[in-house]
Amino acid sequence: MRKWRMKMNFKAVNVSPMEKVFSTAAPSEEGAREKLSGLKGEIVSFQIAYYAESQGFARAEAEVISPIREQVQLRKVALVPCEYPCGPVVDEDYITTAPGLYPDRLEKLEKVSDEEKDIYKEIPLIHAQWRSLWVDVELSEDMEAGTYPLTIRLTYKGEVLTEKTVEVEVIGAVLPAMKVPHTEWFHSDCLADYYGVEVFSEEYWRIVENFVRTAGRHRYNMLLTPIFTPPLDTAVGGERRTVQLVDVRVQADGSYAFGFEKLERWVEMAKRCGIRFFEMSHLFTQWGATAAPKIMAEKDGICQQIFGWDTDAAGEAYRAFLHAFLEALKPELKKLGIENETYFHVSDEPSMEQIDSYRAAKEAVAEDLKGYGMFDALSDYGFYEQGLVQQPVCGLNHIAPFLKAREEGKGLEKLWGYYCVGQPEKVTNRFIVQPGYRTRVLGAQMYKYELAGFLQWGYNFYNSAFSLHPIDPYRCTDADGAFPSGDPFIVYPGPGGMPEESQRLMLMDEAMSDLCAMNLLEDLCGRETVLACLEPDGKEILTIEEYPRNREYLTAVRERVNRKIAENL
Repeated sequence: MRKWRMKMNFKAVNVSPMEKVFSTAAPSEEGAREKLSGLKGEIVSFQIAYYAESQGFARAEAEVISPIREQVQLRKVALVPCEYPCGPVVDEDYITTAPGLYPDRLEKLEKVSDEEKDIYKEIPLIHAQWRSLWVDVELSEDMEAGTYPLTIRLTYKGEVLTEKTVEVEVIGAVLPAMKVPHTEWFHSDCLADYYGVEVFSEEYWRIVENFVRTAGRHRYNMLLTPIFTPPLDTAVGGERRTVQLVDVRVQADGSYAFGFEKLERWVEMAKRCGIRFFEMSHLFTQWGATAAPKIMAEKDGICQQIFGWDTDAAGEAYRAFLHAFLEALKPELKKLGIENETYFHVSDEPSMEQIDSYRAAKEAVAEDLKGYGMFDALSDYGFYEQGLVQQPVCGLNHIAPFLKAREEGKGLEKLWGYYCVGQPEKVTNRFIVQPGYRTRVLGAQMYKYELAGFLQWGYNFYNSAFSLHPIDPYRCTDADGAFPSGDPFIVYPGPGGMPEESQRLMLMDEAMSDLCAMNLLEDLCGRETVLACLEPDGKEILTIEEYPRNREYLTAVRERVNRKIAENL
């Protein structure tokens, strides 16, 4: 057997969770801290970036040394393929625009524990490459306030390669829950396709709950609920796998009967996972509301499609169905105790060219949904100006006229924001090749501009564009070359029906935790105190499109917020 001869040149540095450690470039260490702080109920993170020059196969171990080691988790930041990292429109705030393998997926490491120590094994030492370990400290709500040391010791064959120590300060207040909804669309059909399970089988429910639980743990508090199979990113004339929660039966006289047992199970499951708000899937097709979503029903003893692409959205048949359905659904929502937390969609992303069809669709359900929250993702102010949408969910690169109208007293107290592939310049987003601070800044912006919610379209979209076919998320992060890598999903479908998290998911967690901490500080000291933490010199440096393009700014903002909270408890 050949023996590897090992000569190790090793270096390591602590880096910010906002830093993306590329294999070919030394990290800058900007924004890193030797002392971290957080509130009870929060996850505080940092990274250890390391570089090894070796000749041969090498795996290290990491030992966690801390009085709070049971609340510490280490994961490997794995590289993922980015064949389509960005579209043709970009700005200067991208780490790269070239395709390649870049850090994103957080992969669990083998862990061995006893009463004295936790050791993580099989940490790869790849010759002449930078890699990183992701370190989470989960500050439980019952922890005692105080400062705790945390040391991570990396060893190779018993030899210490490095020791990295930080202090973790636990502030004596619990991070409050989100005050506003945060949703990133949940695609349960993609889970059924990837794992090869039957929809509504017990295995399906188990996997769905695993993914919803992860969302709830990371401050997602609204869940897209497929009362009918969501008509999202579907080619005209095409269809996605049926995940319809509501049972429909066409009776002999042509009337409809509805069963809500699956919806009840969905809501109960979501509540267990920390979900508070429910957004019903769209009642009309995407990009114009011209047709009905796929709706399956039992008719003449056979399960068959009764509405779909060939349905006139404004026709009497579909209007009559919607009226019967919504009249049956509303008492069910009240029975479930979620009538005040339920939102409805008409159609996703209509343009001004489609305003007439959107108006007809809205009018078809307006009376039945009076008193319920209705919202849609759109970017044209004309929809609000003409009274067609109560709560516009505006693309952040088109939000300026909405903000101006709000300042002029034209309503818009419940203005939401969203981003997707169509927001590649200036504004926050979550593409893999964008800097981490560009994702995390969202929380500060939501606070300053008092946004009433945030929406993104892909928590776990594992299809090609238009859902022509499924993709393997471990090989394709761009919906088969359609959307910049990272846009379609933020969790990976891991083994055993468990999601694998991503660095971007953790950055969204930090963004929403920032927002919650700012809300707490406002409750303690008032809004002006929080705004002073965001812009300490009194100069406007944080807008939707302009903000400090570095990790240090958000690190310092959160430190100021935490310090003010601690001083005023």
